[in-house]
Amino acid sequence: MRLLRGLSGIVAGGTVVGMLIVVGAAVLADRRGFPGPGGESVTWHVAAAVVALAAQIYSDRHRGLAACAASMIVFLAAGLLLWTQWWS
Repeated sequence: MRLLRGLSGIVAGGTVVGMLIVVGAAVLADRRGFPGPGGESVTWHVAAAVVALAAQIYSDRHRGLAACAASMIVFLAAGLLLWTQWWS
């Protein structure tokens, strides 16, 4: 269980870092007049990062099946974000 929580923590952290990069790119593009990630992409990244971070905090504070389920939510949120915003 500890390994699963550790892996989901890495994924949650990567989701937050990805969100920061996309938001930074959107702000930078807007200031310089270049096309950048749109509002929909920024919204998806912020929402996925919030869900992943909340689920990871829950997973870290609980044990057993609840922690496992929260870790799966982290993987699901990150996978959904990758599928909808990066691969398709």
